[in-house]
Amino acid sequence: MRWVVFDFGEVISRRNPALPSMAARLGVSLDVFEAAYWDRDAYDRGSSDAAYWALIGSVLGRSFSADEVREMTALDNGGWLDDPVPETVALIEDLAALGVPLALLSNAPVTFARLASVAPWAKHFRHLVFSGDLLVAKPDSAIWEHTSSLIGSSDVIFFDDRQSNVDGARAAGWDARLWTSAAAARVELLAEFGDLRP
Repeated sequence: MRWVVFDFGEVISRRNPALPSMAARLGVSLDVFEAAYWDRDAYDRGSSDAAYWALIGSVLGRSFSADEVREMTALDNGGWLDDPVPETVALIEDLAALGVPLALLSNAPVTFARLASVAPWAKHFRHLVFSGDLLVAKPDSAIWEHTSSLIGSSDVIFFDDRQSNVDGARAAGWDARLWTSAAAARVELLAEFGDLRP
């Protein structure tokens, strides 16, 4: 049976709903905060929480104490993790019930990875792969190679919401598909596995 590999951000999760409250906590507009917040490449490649918030601070013209780093990191992680998309979780549960082998492949920092690993939905995945642990990130070729080696197959269906990651996975030989919704993915997977509940 083919593996199904899911991205996390904006697939299992919603776009971080904590961003407005984080911006308010720092006394800046949402636009100003997001311009700094989304510069996450180094963070996703294993940079520390403190280094990430120092980078944001350099844009906002302020510094963060160790306590503030912990507070802002907790707000950030909670935003991503506290309210997963029910339709996506249901799809994952249905695939797992059929015995479909599942893996997660996410660009995500180390602190987030440890929290996500114990989230209720995580039990359905045979492997959880986080870029921060590997010091490489999608769409680098090394991350597809690592994941294929880990699961013992490159015969996978991969869902990601970013076209650049879909393109990188396809270049590695994966059957990669752009995520639009759980409902659309369910229709695609019905053709493959046949017996998914509506």
